[in-house]
Amino acid sequence: MTDYAEEQRNELEAIESIYPDSYTVLADDPISFTITVASDAGEDGETSEATLKFTYVEKYPDEPPLWEIHSQENLEDNDVEDVLTLLQQQAEENLGMVMIFTLVTAVQEKLNEIVDTTKNRREEEKQRKEAEAEEAEKVLFQGTVVTIENFLMWKARFEVEMNELRRKRQKEEELGVKLKLTGKQLFETDHNLDTSDIQFLEDTGNNVEVDESLFQDIEDLDLDEDDPDFNPLAMGSDED
Repeated sequence: MTDYAEEQRNELEAIESIYPDSYTVLADDPISFTITVASDAGEDGETSEATLKFTYVEKYPDEPPLWEIHSQENLEDNDVEDVLTLLQQQAEENLGMVMIFTLVTAVQEKLNEIVDTTKNRREEEKQRKEAEAEEAEKVLFQGTVVTIENFLMWKARFEVEMNELRRKRQKEEELGVKLKLTGKQLFETDHNLDTSDIQFLEDTGNNVEVDESLFQDIEDLDLDEDDPDFNPLAMGSDED
C-alpha cells in the first residue's frame, strides 16, 4: 500500500532544498505551498515571473495536485492560459510520480519561451514600422503615380487656373492700354467724355449760360486773318 504522506514529506524536503528562496509553505492540512518561477532575463533585462500555488490532494502523486497562478508579472492573459494548459499536460503525463519539480521546470522553460516570443514580436513590429516609414519615404520621393483618374482631375483644375490667369492678364492689358492713351484717343474711344464736363457742372448745381449778344457784331469785324502780318493785339494798340 502506497504511503502518500511519506512521499509528500520527502518531496517537500527536496523542493525546499532546490528552491530555498522561492519556496513558501502556506498551510499544513492540506499541505499548500508556493514556488516563484522567473524566466531568464531578455536582452533588455526584462523578465517574466509567475508564483505557482500547489495543494496536495490525499492520494497525490497517484492523483494530480491542485494548482493555480498565485501572482504573475509581465504575462499577457493568453500567456497565463498557456501556462495553465502546460501544467495540465505535464500532470497527466507524470501521474504516479512526484511531479512538482517537473511542473516547475516546465513552467520556467515556458516563461523563457514567452520572453523570446515577446522579444521577437517587438523586433518584428519595429521592422514593420521601419519598412512602412521607408515605403512612405519612397512614395514621397517618387511622387504620385499618374492614373487616368488623377490626370483628368489635375487637367480640370489646370484649365480652371489657366482661364482665370488669362482673364486676369486681359484685364491688366486693357487697363494698361487705357493708361497709355492720349487725351484725344480717350475722347475718340470713350464718347462719354464729350459731355463729361457739362454733366459734372449740372450734377453740382452749376448751370452754364451763354450771353449770345456778345457775339452779334462779330461778323462786322474786319479781321484780316489771311494777312500774314495780321496781329490782333496790334489792332488794339492802333486804336489807342
